[in-house]
Amino acid sequence: MSAALALALLAAAAPILALASEGLLGLAPCALCLWQRWPYWAAAGLALAAALAPRGAWRRGLLGAAGVAVLASGAIAAFHAGVEQGWWPSPLPGCQVPLAAPGASVEEMLRALAPAPSKPCDAPAYPVPGLPVSMAQMNLAYALGLGGIALIWAARGARR
Repeated sequence: MSAALALALLAAAAPILALASEGLLGLAPCALCLWQRWPYWAAAGLALAAALAPRGAWRRGLLGAAGVAVLASGAIAAFHAGVEQGWWPSPLPGCQVPLAAPGASVEEMLRALAPAPSKPCDAPAYPVPGLPVSMAQMNLAYALGLGGIALIWAARGARR
């Protein structure tokens, strides 16, 4: 299996496993969790394009771009881990706990609620009991490893 196809599969595996953790483990994603998935999909697409590209600069460039996309997810994960630790607040409105306006009636508060329940971004999800590593921290480690490998493959000129 070529490096490009392997990278496409490994990049797509991250958001697929995140979706599975929602269904199987009942973990609710927050807005930052959802943002971390998009770069993986971009990386999978770029890696598939690299698999179809002829050997040479195009393939290496596409693999390098896929690696950078994976690292972008890692950057979002690092930011998310900081939000979880309380080092800084998230600027995303979807990460904030909804607040009721002063003097609002119960009906007004109910209408102001989001249609689907949302989870604050500063509430970490720990999928492995007894292991104090959140999903965002796991994604950071995975993205650093996979992104680094992708950049090494791109620099070495991955073979088909």
